[in-house]
Amino acid sequence: MSQKSAPAPVHDDAAPRGGARPFNDAELAEIRADFPILERVGRGGRPIVYLDAAATAQKPRSVISAEADFYTFNNSAVHRGTHLLGDEATQAYEDARYELAAFVGGRGDEIVWTKNATEAINLVAYSIGNASIGRGGSASHSLRIGPGDRIVTTRAEHHANLVPWQELCARTGAELAWLDLDADGRIDLDTLSVITPNTKLVAFTHVSNVTGALSPVDAIVAAARNVGALVLLDTCQSSAHMPIDVAALGVDFAVFSAHKMMGPTGIGALWARRRLLEAMPPVLGGGSMIASVTMESAEYMPPPERFEAGTQPVAQAATWPAALTYLTSLGMDRIHAHEAALTGYLMDAIGDMPGIKILGPTSSADRIGVVAFAVDGVHPHDVGQIMDGDDIAVRVGHHCAIPLHHFFGVRSSTRASLSPFTTVADIDRFVESLGRVGSYFGRV
Repeated sequence: MSQKSAPAPVHDDAAPRGGARPFNDAELAEIRADFPILERVGRGGRPIVYLDAAATAQKPRSVISAEADFYTFNNSAVHRGTHLLGDEATQAYEDARYELAAFVGGRGDEIVWTKNATEAINLVAYSIGNASIGRGGSASHSLRIGPGDRIVTTRAEHHANLVPWQELCARTGAELAWLDLDADGRIDLDTLSVITPNTKLVAFTHVSNVTGALSPVDAIVAAARNVGALVLLDTCQSSAHMPIDVAALGVDFAVFSAHKMMGPTGIGALWARRRLLEAMPPVLGGGSMIASVTMESAEYMPPPERFEAGTQPVAQAATWPAALTYLTSLGMDRIHAHEAALTGYLMDAIGDMPGIKILGPTSSADRIGVVAFAVDGVHPHDVGQIMDGDDIAVRVGHHCAIPLHHFFGVRSSTRASLSPFTTVADIDRFVESLGRVGSYFGRV
């Protein structure tokens, strides 16, 4: 394996890229000090190199403290009671909507709390399904779909943005179509023709959780607009790694996951244009989402409360803003620049290794720091086990994207994904461990 020179992030005089520069050594040291889990020692006796941010991001001390502080000082049910703790919890819960909205370019009354991004996608799917059987009255008429209508997704999707649409089509008689991929694993713009005049919704990922490739948002949104279709964007792999502005992206729905954004687990969010939220019938019924109830019927609260039945993840909502504040303090442009430089370094290093097949584009352009690969003749679980012995944390499996793996002719893969605290030394340790995998199995 040839020696690679270190990329820009390790130098104070790193040239700005698109107005932002990667983090230098001193900044990286400060960032890494914010993450107590980086002090953990693995099974092999060395500090763990964490390359699994695409699965879940590690939490800075400020986020950990914010959740502990909420339980210590403010814990209470929201929207119920008039005591001090209830008022404080409700205020934090509602303020968080506006902080997330500001972070992503929306409005606070357009944010619905969910338990994760998967639930947010399902909320849209089930609400459209309810509208399609007449729930919601005339207000929801524009959301109805049925036989002869089409929903379009892509082959690059996480199962969370595929299976709900398969199910909705099965319930309503609509058909499912998808944008396919080119040889590099990017969405093939030549397949935009599947967005036909009968298309009601186009749902796609901002960034693939396997290839790391950025989707051509402008082209897909334009094709959907040409036929009057709604657009849902899955931002799970982009919102922690690059600036997001839902208004500028031109979509109608966007879903977010706090734990991918250095926030708490157990909470996600749906952003939707206000007019759509007002048209959408509820999905879950129960407490906290009703205005009035008789034994025969119920009247529902306006959104977002209409979609938040039962006890919500209050502490997690109140804590998410701490993660947003932390990301903002680092600078989303700088996070993107830092990870882009390291992505190029990583891909150059493993691209030289025989028996390694990168899934997706081999160029670091228009992608983020998510790199999945297959080792010829070696099961990903074996790769992961050897790397764990070297105290390298990577992801193995199909990453909830089986159709995408089938496209590349494999069942599963190993995935390394970067964080703002990732260093050149981390990648060098990863490459060294990957070389041991190949040597052990006689493949590299």
